[in-house]
Amino acid sequence: MNPDHTPDTDELLRGTYARLLPTESIAPEIAGSLRYARVVADGLVFVYALDRPTDVRILTDVDVERVGPEELGRAAYGNLMRLPVTHEEIPLDGTVLHSFYGDSHFVGSQALFLSAAVRQVTGDSLPDAGALVVMPSRHNLVYHPIADGTVADAVNALAAYALGAFEDAQGPLSPRLHWWHRGSLKPLTVIDEETRSLSVQPPPSLLGLMKGLVRLDRAGRLATRAAAEAPAPDLAELGRATAESTAGLARDPGIGPGDAFASAVAHAHARCATDPQAAKIGTWDAWATAVQLGSALFTGAQPQDCRLGEDLVVELPATPAAPPADARAWLDALYLAIACREGDRIHRLCQVPLEALRQDDSVDAYVLHWIDTLQAYFSEDHSMDGVVEKLVATMEASGPDHVTHAPMEFVNAVDYQPIALFHRLVARDHDTFAKTLGEALAEHRAHWGGSAAPRAHVALGPLAIASLAFDYGFPIDPAQSHLPQFLLNRERIEEIPSP
Repeated sequence: MNPDHTPDTDELLRGTYARLLPTESIAPEIAGSLRYARVVADGLVFVYALDRPTDVRILTDVDVERVGPEELGRAAYGNLMRLPVTHEEIPLDGTVLHSFYGDSHFVGSQALFLSAAVRQVTGDSLPDAGALVVMPSRHNLVYHPIADGTVADAVNALAAYALGAFEDAQGPLSPRLHWWHRGSLKPLTVIDEETRSLSVQPPPSLLGLMKGLVRLDRAGRLATRAAAEAPAPDLAELGRATAESTAGLARDPGIGPGDAFASAVAHAHARCATDPQAAKIGTWDAWATAVQLGSALFTGAQPQDCRLGEDLVVELPATPAAPPADARAWLDALYLAIACREGDRIHRLCQVPLEALRQDDSVDAYVLHWIDTLQAYFSEDHSMDGVVEKLVATMEASGPDHVTHAPMEFVNAVDYQPIALFHRLVARDHDTFAKTLGEALAEHRAHWGGSAAPRAHVALGPLAIASLAFDYGFPIDPAQSHLPQFLLNRERIEEIPSP
C-alpha cells in the first residue's frame, strides 16, 4: 500500500486502534500534528494507529477530524477489544500473575482499558481496587488483580518481570510497573535519571490498601482463590492448634493470646460446617473457648479452663489486660460475646480504650467509627441520640470515597452488613430488619461461594446483631443458613467461666 495513501472514513473505522507508545517514539517533527494525543503515564502516550497490511500508521489530527473524535474513539476501542489474545496464568510462590499476549502490535495497549479487556478475555471482572499491570512490549501485558494479600508478592514479581522483558522485547513499551485504578494508569516504578536505577514506590493509598489486604488475608476474612481451592480444615487439628497455643501462654508469659484467639475463632466457625445449628456440645465448647480467649486478649483474664472437646481441657493462665492494636479482632471478640450472651465480657470489651484500637493502621475509619458506636451503645448511661450520631458517622465513612484500606467488595458484602442491621435494630423496625438480615446472609453466601474456609460457615457480625434483636423480641426465623440456631435462640447457652 502506498504510504502516502489517504485512508477514507470506512478504512479508518475498520482499522484504527487505541495505542500506547513510548513518549520518546513521538518525533518532534510530527508532535505538532498530534494535538489529540495525550500522555497517560510517565513515558507513555496515547495515540490512534491505523493497522494496514504493510505498516502501522499513527493518525494525525487531520485523520481524527475526518471521522470525528467520538466516532473514531468508539471504533478504536471496539477494535482493540476484539483482538485475538492468549490468556495464561503464571503461578509463582505466593501469588498468580495473568498474561495476555499475541502477534498484534496492540496487545500491550489493552492496558488502557484493562478492566474491559480482562472481562472480554477471561469473563472475570477486576476488583474495585483495580490491578497491578506491566506492559513491557507491544505484544503483551501481565497483570495481578488487587484482591487479597498476595498483592505484596505480586509487586516485586511484576516489577522484576517488567524490567527483564522490556530489555529483551521486540517493540519495547515500558519497563515500569503500573497501578490500573478506575480507568487510569499510575506508575509505581520511579527511574532515577542520573543513576539509571529503578525503584518501586507505591503511593500511600496503595500501601494502605496492601496493608489492609494482608491483614484481612491473615485473619481468613477474604474469599481468596487459595481459600476456595483449599480442602475443609481438619477439626481435630484446629482444636489441637488452639490447645497448644493456649497452653503455650503459661510457658511463655511474654506471648499474648492473639494467635490462640485467631485459632479458636477458626475452630468455632469450622465446627459449624458439620454442625450448622451449633446443637452439639463440642461446637459450644469451641465457641465458648473463642469467647474466653477474645476477652482475655483485650481485657485480661483470671486462670480458667478452656474446653476444646470432651477430653481436651486446657488452662488459660492469668492474663494481663494489654489490648493489641487489632480493631477487627476486637469486633470478633465482641460479636462472640454478644452471640453467647456474655454480658460481663461485653461490658469489659467496651471499656477497652478506643485510642488503643486507633493504632491499628490496617483498617479504615469506618471500622473505628463502628467500634465507637458499639461502645457507646453498650455503655450504661448511653444516649440514643449519641449512638445514632456515631452510627451515621460510621455509615458515611464506609462509602467508596472514604474507604482506602479494604476492598469495597468486602466492605459491602461483609463489614457493612452488621452496621445495616444495627441501623434497623435501633430504629425498632421489625419488618425491615428481617429483610436486611436476609440480604446480609445472601451477601455472605455470595462472598464465600463454595469455599470451605472456616469463616464461610457463619456470618458472625449478622449473628451478633440478630442475637440482640432476638432478645428484644424481634420476630426472627431461627432456621436460616449461616446463623447457628442454638446460639441465636439461646437454647445452647451454657455457663462460661468468669473472665
